[in-house]
Amino acid sequence: MFKHIFKRKSSREIAKDRLKILLISDRVNCSPEMMEMIKHDIAKVISKYMKIDTKSMEIQITKTGSRGLGAKRPALCANIPILDLHHDVL
Repeated sequence: MFKHIFKRKSSREIAKDRLKILLISDRVNCSPEMMEMIKHDIAKVISKYMKIDTKSMEIQITKTGSRGLGAKRPALCANIPILDLHHDVL
């Protein structure tokens, strides 16, 4: 039952996922430079509230289903490792 959760992806699956991300980014006219600018801005804002690992931070544009006719829309997904929370923010 839980075997698929811990299964490592093959090189083929990883390459396929990366190609999908590249194609989706291209379709929404988001250049690698624009992605880096977005990543920098997100890191700057989140760093006000918590200490994050910007070197390990990942952002990508994916497609997600929407309600209604089932059309998929682009979505920005971020994986941002949190190192510590700033408790003195509020």
